[in-house]
Amino acid sequence: MDRQLIDLPTRDTAAVAWRDNGEVVVVDSAEEAVRVSDEWAPEHLEVQTRDWRYYLDNCKNYGSVFLGEETTVAYGDKTIGTNHVLPTMKAARYTGGLSVGKFVKTVTYQYATKEASYKIAEVCERACNYENMLAHGISCRMRKEKYGK
Repeated sequence: MDRQLIDLPTRDTAAVAWRDNGEVVVVDSAEEAVRVSDEWAPEHLEVQTRDWRYYLDNCKNYGSVFLGEETTVAYGDKTIGTNHVLPTMKAARYTGGLSVGKFVKTVTYQYATKEASYKIAEVCERACNYENMLAHGISCRMRKEKYGK
């Protein structure tokens, strides 16, 4: 890193970032590398190995992955990537980068037949009562009594 910083135009800023946040992690296997990466959940993940497909197939928690020495984060950020808005601070554990899906309203619905409602009510009433959601439990019991006839 010291050699790279010598000619870097932004060396003053980069040196502080490396000093305060830089880290080298040495692992013993590809499997361990995947575990470390998925725990870290990086915003940008560069895989610089010959067998980059292994990492594509096995890594799960990253904002965007850049595969092989022919690819770089800069490509994804500026030209070939879907966007530059990626999850930071380990958020890649549960979300991906910004996409049209973030702007689409998702709605759901439920429908049950009388027969299904009776069967569901038996189980749901117990769960509601166990969680002390008594009004919910009553709504289930009412359906069980109504549709159990």
